[in-house]
Amino acid sequence: MNPQIRSRIEAIHSAEFEFVLATTGGGASAIGDVLSVPGGSRTVLDAQVPYSPQALAQWLGAQPEQACSERTARAMAMAAYMRARQLSTTGFALAGVAATASLASDRPKKGPHRVHVAFQTVSSTCALTLVLNKGERTREQEEQLAAELVLYAAAEAAGLQPSFELELAEDEKVVRRRVEALPAWRTLLTGEQSCVEMNCRGATDSIALFPGAFNPLHAGHVEMAAIAEQLLDCHVLFELSIANVDKPPLDYVEIESRALQFEDKPLVLTRAATFVEKARMYPEVPFVCGADTIMRIGDAKYYGGSISARDSAIAELTDLGASFLVFGRELDDGYYTLETLGLPKSLMTISSSVPESTFRNDVSSTKLRGEG
Repeated sequence: MNPQIRSRIEAIHSAEFEFVLATTGGGASAIGDVLSVPGGSRTVLDAQVPYSPQALAQWLGAQPEQACSERTARAMAMAAYMRARQLSTTGFALAGVAATASLASDRPKKGPHRVHVAFQTVSSTCALTLVLNKGERTREQEEQLAAELVLYAAAEAAGLQPSFELELAEDEKVVRRRVEALPAWRTLLTGEQSCVEMNCRGATDSIALFPGAFNPLHAGHVEMAAIAEQLLDCHVLFELSIANVDKPPLDYVEIESRALQFEDKPLVLTRAATFVEKARMYPEVPFVCGADTIMRIGDAKYYGGSISARDSAIAELTDLGASFLVFGRELDDGYYTLETLGLPKSLMTISSSVPESTFRNDVSSTKLRGEG
């Protein structure tokens, strides 16, 4: 092992710092490097190699749009950070460190050879991307570089200054993206706070909530909000939950990039992953949604296949005074409205529809991401 790298690992082990490490596609030898230096039991809480697509989907809670990408590395790091929070009992600083890579293999690859490494702490999200010159190194050499980048990120997550350089070609460089969290974002992530309102001054007396991932926000969302304000005679607040059912929370890069889309539009950041949780935070408040969203609320498969759990959730929404203003939506097999979904009567009772003649916009965030 490079003496400088060994020294860096020793420094990590000496810090009051613990982390969980997860790698896929490359960089896994960093696990052996960290554990081969005495002191690993003080810092490494867990190490995982979710190599197969099924294992990676299980680690993330869903299949990623692309296995080897910066976004996937950040999501893996957030999942690792949340596991570190579950496992740690010391009160030390915590981090999740992750890597996803596409390296030389026993068959040619069409895309570039690359490594995406990320780390997540309570205060920051950082992503490091390295595109390698294809064909200039063996698999073993590319793996060594990937592992060194993982160790570099782990040291930075521990608050240590870089003390070694990666051996790169002149035209190769590590591209860095780091976002420091606003104090309110930290409290959302840790659960100390459940809601943060942004640009909501003067828009909190009579309101409706428009939940969504907004990845990205598009003209259809904006038009829906404007129509809802007219129909409901109230202010519409966009709501973005950093928490997802069975998925890791949004990291700070995602929170910042999505929040910036709203500029001066009222936005609420929450930890409410389900509509029942949202309604508990905002009782007697109507929700604005598309037909695809109300369909999920009424589908038992989103409640573990339990009809009684679905009916119980709808009953609680009713008791909390929730209601739904539903816009039609073009889905894979046609255009759907509230009336064509076959929803439970209990959900139909607290829902009303916006006619297609008033609104139809078939743009979707998924298609926009694909075009990007």
